Amino acid sequence: MRKIAITDITLKKLSQDRAVSLLFREKTAIAACADALGVDAVELAPVKSLREDTIIYKTISQNVKKSTVAIPVGFTEEDVENAFECVKEAASPRLQVELPVSTVQMEYIYHMKSEKMLLKIAALTKKAKELCKDVEFSALDATRADENFLIQAVKEAEANGAGVITICDDAGISLPEEIAALVKKVKDAVNVPVFVQLSDAISMAVACGVAAIGAGADGLKCAMAGENSLSMGAFAAVVKAKGAETGIETGLDNTKIYASIQDMLSKINHETYETTDVSEKKKIVLDADSTLSEVTHAANILGYDLSDEDNGKVHKELARVCEKKGSVGAKELEAIIASYAMQAPSTYHLESYSTNCGNLTSSMSQVTLRRGDELLSGVSTGDGPIDSVFRAIEQSIGFHYELDDFQIQAVTDGKEALGSAIVRLRSNGKLYSGNGISTDIVAASIRAYINALNKIVFEEE
Repeated sequence: MRKIAITDITLKKLSQDRAVSLLFREKTAIAACADALGVDAVELAPVKSLREDTIIYKTISQNVKKSTVAIPVGFTEEDVENAFECVKEAASPRLQVELPVSTVQMEYIYHMKSEKMLLKIAALTKKAKELCKDVEFSALDATRADENFLIQAVKEAEANGAGVITICDDAGISLPEEIAALVKKVKDAVNVPVFVQLSDAISMAVACGVAAIGAGADGLKCAMAGENSLSMGAFAAVVKAKGAETGIETGLDNTKIYASIQDMLSKINHETYETTDVSEKKKIVLDADSTLSEVTHAANILGYDLSDEDNGKVHKELARVCEKKGSVGAKELEAIIASYAMQAPSTYHLESYSTNCGNLTSSMSQVTLRRGDELLSGVSTGDGPIDSVFRAIEQSIGFHYELDDFQIQAVTDGKEALGSAIVRLRSNGKLYSGNGISTDIVAASIRAYINALNKIVFEEE
């Protein structure tokens, strides 16, 4: 029986699929599940935030006991050193040099000709080998490359220390016989194991995987979840049904693969890996282990361009809230931003307000604000008391701001529950949020509006 090495790329795939990165606990759960299932290697996503990713990846590396921990090395020798720092404490670390070999990706993404790319492949592979005995070269977009150049590239990588070569079908349009032919050519050109990373864009990944193994491929890259990748569960089913007949086996524990994957997915919020027909806001799920960059990115998705100081305040408060609540979504994050980001001096203060409404007449409100020693009053009608008080505020200050969003909810129970209001105003394309709390929901809404208004005035003046 010939053993086929299986590399799990779930962490990398989900990192690519999501606008907001996985939570710390979700990353560790995925890695632990893959390790327990018996994969030969667990592949990490490329380093984006050096300080935070180093902490996360070191933790994963220390916790993965049986599998190799592999990480892409980036594009510079400094990137190689940073990547190795993340995985050097793993029982079996691997550095991956990932570079394109197709003309379209080399020239339009990396702005390099083939000769320069060969030099880059040699330099990065050599640097990686100096740090780590296990080095892999991944030929990105190999199925669209000139075959002669592909062979040059894999030979260059092997000559400089690569112990594994991976052929990547990024385009996802290859047929099984095409993958098989390419694998055979690469196998004939090198003396190291050849892996294949396939796309399921046209639902051919399993068939291509079987064809690649038939042509001599030594390993496949699979994912437990994520779009357009070879499904680990589907390939395991093929090996279970046809392994004895074809003379192949894997180290996967087929007896518990489906239950383990489902258990792992249950630990990941559905919105963190489902990418179709889900709004960007709904993908936001943060917990106490969420990093500063994750919180900042989530705030950006909500439309906020916060300062470093405000991002720090929001991150600190989110951690405090999550210690009690577990995790928060977009609405809770927005409330934290409204309450803790960009706290501005109170230019406007609420002096008084009154409102009348009923089912037979339009709502009418009068609002009086104080700005310094000056009292400003406005009276307006509107579609309900909230609309009329907002219009009265605008009349008193003599300016209209776009109301981007308005939210209201109870924060305590009972008849005299505290109501929390969040108002988002847009000025010159930038969002400002305000928060107000009161047992009177109209008063809470006015305070939220004034809170956001004061932030606008403070920044613009």
